[in-house]
Amino acid sequence: MVRRARGGDAAAYEDLVRRHQAVAQRAAWLITGSSEDAADATQEGFVKAWRALDRFRDDAEFRPWLLRIVVNTARNRRRSAWRFDALRVRAAAAAAAEMTPTPEVAAVAHDEHDALVAALRRLSKKDREVVACRYLLDLSEAETGEVLGCPRGTVKSRLSRALDRLRAELDAVHPAAAGGVS
Repeated sequence: MVRRARGGDAAAYEDLVRRHQAVAQRAAWLITGSSEDAADATQEGFVKAWRALDRFRDDAEFRPWLLRIVVNTARNRRRSAWRFDALRVRAAAAAAAEMTPTPEVAAVAHDEHDALVAALRRLSKKDREVVACRYLLDLSEAETGEVLGCPRGTVKSRLSRALDRLRAELDAVHPAAAGGVS
């Protein structure tokens, strides 16, 4: 399909957009923290990718290449301070989708969730990005490296250090929550 799109087949590119729209939108949302900014960055990223298709390497994977363009576009659009409220929304949606807990379980989960979001906000931008790509976007280490523009080994070491710092942050304010971070 990428080959057809590179040849100018707009319908093939539309199929690629449909196939990768959701993950591109989530990636942009994690960077910008705003649905509106993420939508704009995603759309702009897809336009940039269309224009750059002639530079796409045949031996490369399309998804990481596209996500790198979208992430870089989102970074460029974000001029104000980093807002990471998207984590709160995603975590709350995931928790709600699992089951309807008892009020007691819900209260504990809410407290642990708040502690996790607060700890993530205290991490550096690089730490948040590597954790977000790997665990929120479910990218492999190689794909995370493509998106962030660094080798897989760097992703592994950054991720290890980021998770250590996240554990320390959680343990400092909420000792019971730190045990679940791995």
